[in-house]
Amino acid sequence: MQPEMGLLWEVSVVEFLIVTVVLGGAAAWMIGRSTAITWGGWGTCVFYVLLLTVAVRFIHFSLFGGSFFLPPATFGTALHYAVVDFVVLMALAAGGRHVTRSGQMARQYGFLHRSA
Repeated sequence: MQPEMGLLWEVSVVEFLIVTVVLGGAAAWMIGRSTAITWGGWGTCVFYVLLLTVAVRFIHFSLFGGSFFLPPATFGTALHYAVVDFVVLMALAAGGRHVTRSGQMARQYGFLHRSA
């Protein structure tokens, strides 16, 4: 497969959407949700999303011929696309965290949301 090398995707748009947005995004949403349910901090969420980013980069590498952090010749390219993946995954994790935390706050402190 010949890489397209776009700004956001390395191999193809479809591969980016399936692996990063759908598969990684679902996992990131669950990470955000789980850190909100356990009342964990943002540091925990960021750490887990970093681990997920490495896993997503490995899927891009192993299944679609994308770059990975080793060998050192591909480190710069892999770092660029890892940052892109991290931003997308972190946004989805923040969304999952926000939705879950909003529900928790509405249940726990319902009197604050009642109109006068």
